[in-house]
Amino acid sequence: MASTVEIGKKLVELCNQGKNLEAVNSLYGSNIVSIEICGDENMPARMEGIEAIRGKNTWWLENHTVHSGSAMGPFPKDDKFIVHFKMDVTAKAGPMAGKRMPLEEAGLYTVKDGKIVQEEFFYDMSGM
Repeated sequence: MASTVEIGKKLVELCNQGKNLEAVNSLYGSNIVSIEICGDENMPARMEGIEAIRGKNTWWLENHTVHSGSAMGPFPKDDKFIVHFKMDVTAKAGPMAGKRMPLEEAGLYTVKDGKIVQEEFFYDMSGM
């Protein structure tokens, strides 16, 4: 079974290759919980289950043009690790449609039995 650090390194590697869905499919547990800062009726802040998380990732890729992105880390402690993400994206839809923007966030991941069981994202929305 892969260690927390090994899973974190693989997540960073796949994200840096633009293989986010591969990361979800290979590293996430079936009962994964994902927590964002905010949400709405279409995309709740808290989502559960691998299908919901696949859908969230697919939605992101379909609704944004990603000009560049990088993942740094992992920064591990016990059964958790943090990854720092930077992205340059243009939204294709919604209130930010057509606007190019830099995004920066930190993801806190929890690992159990060799799979990521929770992801929680932290970012500053004051400038949006």
